[in-house]
Amino acid sequence: MQLRTELIKKVFHFGFDARTSRGRMKDKTSWFIKLRHEDNPNVFGLGESGPLPGLSVDDRPDFEEVLSQCVERVPTLQSLNDIEKIVPPGFPSIRFGFETAWLDLHHGGVRKIYDTPFVTGAPIPINGLVWMGDLDTMLQQVSIKIAQGFRCIKIKVGGLNFEKECDILQYIRSKYFREGITIRLDANGAFKPEEAIYKLTTLARYNIHSIEQPVKPGLGMMEDLCEKSPIPIALDEELIGVETKADKIKLLDRIKPQFIILKPTLHGGLVSCAEWIALAEERSIGWWITSALESNIGLNAICQFTANYETALPQGLGTGQIYEDNFPSPLTVSDGTICYDQKKIWDLQELG
Repeated sequence: MQLRTELIKKVFHFGFDARTSRGRMKDKTSWFIKLRHEDNPNVFGLGESGPLPGLSVDDRPDFEEVLSQCVERVPTLQSLNDIEKIVPPGFPSIRFGFETAWLDLHHGGVRKIYDTPFVTGAPIPINGLVWMGDLDTMLQQVSIKIAQGFRCIKIKVGGLNFEKECDILQYIRSKYFREGITIRLDANGAFKPEEAIYKLTTLARYNIHSIEQPVKPGLGMMEDLCEKSPIPIALDEELIGVETKADKIKLLDRIKPQFIILKPTLHGGLVSCAEWIALAEERSIGWWITSALESNIGLNAICQFTANYETALPQGLGTGQIYEDNFPSPLTVSDGTICYDQKKIWDLQELG
């Protein structure tokens, strides 16, 4: 049965001042893949491809050209495994987009990616993300997240004066000690190699669950940090560009992290992330899934992928409310969880 494909480009705008240690973001571009059978054009699967500027391995000038070339190969697509034949290596967000579109079409084109309890309302626990800002802004975000029912707070560090960041952690521990708040940190590689152990030792005073990517990838010191750090280390950027099973095994066996953080848009797509999870579990390495600034289309797919697994750890899936012009969807965040509210509908009029 012949397949047809349509590409639609959309720019999303942040509804707040989105800052990380890599700088400020005002908008984010995604390309949407509509996949349908030629004899039934009203039913389509929908996938999102949107590399993160300055971070994704496929954030490159020829991205749109490669995406268009992949579309031309779609008529040869016969199964999910065939996607690796039409998408070249080094384009994880394109692979993720086609995987999602294929699975959505396979399930009837109703934004159902996997048949799990999530699509009938079972919630997934998530962390509340606190973005970088000045001290008062970050403290306000913390208070709001905890008032909203989050009991796991993720804070981006490395952008403020280090002492001020410690003040935020002290504030949480002193004001909310009864709530038993779990604190995760994300440094996005911001720590200088010579100061990493000092900062990790200092931060450990605040009972930190884990810290993502304390130093930049490729410095050759992550193995030593994972062994010596008093805070469990989670790899994120370190996984970018690692595609083959052999290379994944080599990285995990060399660095021996306590956790890995998986983002399908960055880390090879859904099939690749499933492989990462299997390899991590074989080595007793913890993991959780995080969205990477996708719209509700991509976030929905990632939530449904995550629901294939049983995990007690809160996931990083609370980014659906960051855009002022996101697609209205059944995805609902409440009391520290995300769920799929079947009473709500998708509004995809912009995509035709």
